[in-house]
Amino acid sequence: MAGHSQFKNIMHRKGAQDAKRSKVFAKLAREVTVAAKIGGLDPTMNARLRLAILNARAENMPKDNIDRAIKKAAGADTANFDEVRYEGYGPGGTAVIVEALTDNRNRTASVVRSIFTKAGGAMGETGTVGFMFERLGEISYPLSAGSNDAVLEAAIEAGADDVESDEEGHFIYFAFESMGEVTKALEALLGAAEKAQSLMKMVDLLEDDDDVQNVYTNMEVSDEVAAKLAG
Repeated sequence: MAGHSQFKNIMHRKGAQDAKRSKVFAKLAREVTVAAKIGGLDPTMNARLRLAILNARAENMPKDNIDRAIKKAAGADTANFDEVRYEGYGPGGTAVIVEALTDNRNRTASVVRSIFTKAGGAMGETGTVGFMFERLGEISYPLSAGSNDAVLEAAIEAGADDVESDEEGHFIYFAFESMGEVTKALEALLGAAEKAQSLMKMVDLLEDDDDVQNVYTNMEVSDEVAAKLAG
């Protein structure tokens, strides 16, 4: 019986992990489709689509899934998703920004407002906390991409603003608006990046809602505390 129970427990945990992975893939696919619909199906000519594909690859999303998401943008029956942004305060006065892609604004607003309220926070008007954030682009490379000096030189040549290198890799920062140009230049100099994403001290809040794509907060915690919270 003990062995049987343990097996069921493992299966249950695997099922939960698979469900979470499926949700992540669904959100990534939605961003790929929306990006392709807005800017065209060719990632070399569409910076947002190129970024969406990089993010999908960083999460090990299968190529077939990415290709289907791109082709879906060309279909006449593709749902129209609106980009919406909510701002407010979480517990302890923490500033929070929520970005979503939704086909039903009322539904998404209701869900997000409910989550804020239950957590002891409150949603505000547009601009309530946005001034506290600086919208940046981030691209990360493994240490094998080159020495600190070599990566710094490549980043400057590509038009980036800053580089941080540590034992985990090289992290290159730049104005979000120049994401497409910098990414393309870095790929030519250093090869494909490990991961690219918009950066505003993002944390994984409200991730269970299907419409929510990103959540940002100005709360800062140590790596040790972050690891405990993630566990």
